[in-house]
Amino acid sequence: FEPVIKDTTVDAAGVDRVVLVSGKLYWDLKAKRDKSEDTRTALVRVEQLYPVPHRRLQETLEKYPNADDFVWVQDEPANQGPWPFLGLWLPEMLPNLLKGLRRISRRPMSAPSSGSSKVHAVEQQEIIDEAFAP
Repeated sequence: FEPVIKDTTVDAAGVDRVVLVSGKLYWDLKAKRDKSEDTRTALVRVEQLYPVPHRRLQETLEKYPNADDFVWVQDEPANQGPWPFLGLWLPEMLPNLLKGLRRISRRPMSAPSSGSSKVHAVEQQEIIDEAFAP
């Protein structure tokens, strides 16, 4: 088990965006990145959410010295999933690295999903597209 899994498929010196993700969404993001041949975006998997493995995360993020855009991507609504916790703690734990951490997810909702597979598919594609938007 690895609490943080760095991206070994891109040249770290050429990375300017780091996408932090957990779970199965990684595979959708990887497919999109591979299809678009994006070499500027690193996909870092945070597989241990609590306690936050901040030392390992710091060691991993320091491998991308030219990165200035840090994004947490989740397919849960903004007020659910890991973001409400990580959005508060990560910038505090790693203040020199994650000053501008931002979130990409579904809008805040009272339910964990839209209830419609068509709406879900559209929202999922929007999340994936936004993760790689300039």
